[in-house]
Amino acid sequence: MPPRSRRPRSRRSQATPARRVAVLYARVSSKDQEREGFSIPAQQRLLREYAERHGMLIVEEYIDVETAKRAGRTAFDKMVAWLRSNRRSCNTILVEKTDRLYRNLKDYVLLDEVNPEIHFVKEGEVISEDSRSAQKFIHGIRVLMAKNYVDNLSEEVTKGMMEKARSGLWPSRAPLGYRNVQAEDGKRIMVPDPERAPLVRAMFEWVARGDCSLSQATKRANEAGLRMRKSGRKVGKATVHRILHNPLYCGDVVWQGELTPGLHTPIVSRDLWDRVQATLDHRNRNQRGKSRIHEFAFSGLMSCAHCGCALSGQIQKERYIYYHCTGFRGDCGEPYVREEKIAEHFARQIRRLQLPEHVRAWLKEGLRTSQAAQARYHADSVARLEAECAKLQNRIQQAHLDKLDGAIDSAFFEQVSETWRAEQRDLRHQIAKHEQADASCLEQGLALLDLGQKAAELFDVADQRERRELLNFLVSNSTWGDGELKIEWRKPYSFLAEFTEAQTSDTPSEETSEGVSSRMAIPTGFEPVLPG
Repeated sequence: MPPRSRRPRSRRSQATPARRVAVLYARVSSKDQEREGFSIPAQQRLLREYAERHGMLIVEEYIDVETAKRAGRTAFDKMVAWLRSNRRSCNTILVEKTDRLYRNLKDYVLLDEVNPEIHFVKEGEVISEDSRSAQKFIHGIRVLMAKNYVDNLSEEVTKGMMEKARSGLWPSRAPLGYRNVQAEDGKRIMVPDPERAPLVRAMFEWVARGDCSLSQATKRANEAGLRMRKSGRKVGKATVHRILHNPLYCGDVVWQGELTPGLHTPIVSRDLWDRVQATLDHRNRNQRGKSRIHEFAFSGLMSCAHCGCALSGQIQKERYIYYHCTGFRGDCGEPYVREEKIAEHFARQIRRLQLPEHVRAWLKEGLRTSQAAQARYHADSVARLEAECAKLQNRIQQAHLDKLDGAIDSAFFEQVSETWRAEQRDLRHQIAKHEQADASCLEQGLALLDLGQKAAELFDVADQRERRELLNFLVSNSTWGDGELKIEWRKPYSFLAEFTEAQTSDTPSEETSEGVSSRMAIPTGFEPVLPG
C-alpha cells in the first residue's frame, strides 16, 4: 500500500505578506500638455512601475485633466474624500511631482489635514508625518514655487495682451457693437457687428444733439432692439455710459492706461465722439469743477461690517475727520468714528507683517535652498534633453549613410528622418522652456520679507496720500464695525500676517532653528511674488 501523501500546508501559511496599498494621482492642465509630453499614460506608467518596484498595490487611480491653479478639481476632491473614509486601510498617494498634485495652497492645506504619506516619484521624495521638519519646510517652498509658476504664466498672458494692444488690436472679447472674427492670417480681429453697430452709432447721435440724457438713450436703445450679445438681455444705463465714454468706438485702443490707434473699423467718427464727450462733460461740469479740499486716507478702502456699504470721510468743525457708513442700503446704526482711531487699528494690523529676525533668516535660507534645487533640476533636464537630441542626430546621420550605401531607399530615409527631426524639435522646445524658466522667485521672496518688515515704519511716517497707496498695495478689502477693523490682505502678505500670529500664539522663551522649523507650517495664502 503506497504511503499516504502528506497534506499540503494551509493556504494561509503559504501566503506572502500583504502588499502595501496606495492610490495613484495623475493630472494635466489641458490637451496641449498631452502634446508636450505630460501625458496621463506616461504618468501612470511611471507610477505603476514605482509601485511594482516597492511592493505596493494600487487600489484606486484618480485622473484630472484640468488646471490646479484654483481649488476644486473633480478627481482630486474624490481622492481626498476616499482617503478620509479609508484612512485605516490606505493612506499613501503616488504622484509624479509636486506641481502635478497641487498648485494652490487651499488644496495643499486640505491634503495636509488628511495627512497622507505622499511619494513624489520624479523628485525622489516622500513626505509623511514622520518626515523631518526641514524636509516638510522645503516641500512647502516647492508648493510655493509651483504657485509662483502659475502666477508667472498669468503675467506672461498679461504681457502678451499688452503687446497686442500696442499693435492696434483689441486683446479681449469685443464690446457691444463689435464681434470677434478670425482673419486670413489666423489672427483674431474685431469687426463691427452688422446687427448692433447701427444701434450703437444711433446712441452717440442722440446724445450728441444735447437733448437726450443717458436714461433716455438707454430707453430708446432698448426700444430699438439693442440687446446684450451673450445673455440677450436689455442694456442698462451703466452699459450705455461705458459705451459712450469708450474711445474704442472711434478707432482708438486703450489698454492699461495706454492709448494706441486701432486697426479696427470705427463705428462712429472722431468728430461725433468728441461732440458726445463735450455734451457729457457740460452736464457734469459743476461736479467735475469742484476741487477736492481734502484727500481722505481711508475712503474707498473700508466697507461697513453691518450692511456692506462703503465708509466715506467727512470733515467736521473744519479740523476733525470722521468716517461713517454711506447708508446706501438704509441706516444700519454704525456710529461715526475718528480717523485717528482707524489709523491706530491699521497700524496695529500692519505690525503683524513683522517677523522675528531669526524666523526671517530661516525663511530666507529656505528660499535660497529651494532656488538652488530648481536651478539643479533645470540644468539636469537640459543636459538630459540635449543628450537625447544628439542621439537622434546620430541616428539621422547613420540613416543617411545607409541610404548612400543602398541599404535603405530614399522614401524610407525621408520617413524615419522626418520622425526623428520632429522629435528633435519637440526636445529643443522643452530645452528652451527650461532655459527660460523664471529665476526671479528668490529676489521676489526676499523683497517680500523686507517690505513686510518695513511696512509699519512706512505707515507711521507717511502722509494721507502715501498711507492710501501703501494700504492699496497691502490690503484687498477691509471692514469696520463695532469698533473693530477686519482686514483681508493681498497675497502674499496674508502669509506673513497668519504666520506671525501662529508664531506668537505659542512662542517658547528660547528659540532654536530646529524649534522654529518644527512649527513652521505654511499658512494659506503665501505666494513668493509681489503684487503689481
